[in-house]
Amino acid sequence: MADVPDVPRTLVLPPRLTSSARKLRDAAVRRGLHVVESAGFSVPELSRAPQGRAVHLRAGAVHLHAGPTFADAVAPALGVAPLEAPADWLARLPYAFTRREIRALPIGEAYLLRRPAFIKSPNDKSISALVYADGSRLPGPDAVDPQTVVLVSDVMTFAAEYRLHLLDGAVHTGSRYAAEGRLRLGPPTPDALAFGRDLLAAARQTLPSAIVVDVGVDDQGRWAVVEANAAWGSGCYEADPDRALDTVLRAAGPVTELCAYDRDFVRRPLRDDRPPS
Repeated sequence: MADVPDVPRTLVLPPRLTSSARKLRDAAVRRGLHVVESAGFSVPELSRAPQGRAVHLRAGAVHLHAGPTFADAVAPALGVAPLEAPADWLARLPYAFTRREIRALPIGEAYLLRRPAFIKSPNDKSISALVYADGSRLPGPDAVDPQTVVLVSDVMTFAAEYRLHLLDGAVHTGSRYAAEGRLRLGPPTPDALAFGRDLLAAARQTLPSAIVVDVGVDDQGRWAVVEANAAWGSGCYEADPDRALDTVLRAAGPVTELCAYDRDFVRRPLRDDRPPS
């Protein structure tokens, strides 16, 4: 991990805040960070934080918590390096951690599927995450580049699902977010945390130092990874907001503070801007 200098820090948020974003905002304020809530899909050089202070965004270190569209619009200008899992990460996991067949392939090939499958974009929501009756139900080539990679998965039903914030090879915090397919918030179970630790023991080197991984258990008690999500774009649900903030700050921080390990995990729009070794 790179040494992080003691400099003024700012957390930039998008125009419309979710309940999770408000929790992270409040945690950041308690910690003494400046917080800037953007008015649009650009962040001016001088912004006014909710605390009423004028914040010069180039005068210190900037971090980001937002969705992919907003992040892609502002991260390069702010010098922020958003980390994410490789697009094919889920497809490359051993079956012991997925309990289902998962493939990463161009959507042009997915059009040929003639069976139900759960299909989604790897790292954003450009292709809605749904069970499609077959490939003909996907958005067509008039709407999506046929080379766009999607994850195609066997359908698996989870009895309960949990979000784990992973930081530096450990489960830093977590929350239950669903049960029987419905939003149902609560603390993570010991088994959920243990499965997260097992996953890290086997696959830590395939993930950035800060990431969110969703896991679930089916009605037969089988644990499986649901998906990986960028911590900077993920809700924290009932997780400890201070510990979730730790993960967010690492997952979308200054390019100048990026450690060598994380350089290969920077979201594609910024990969040409990596600092030299």
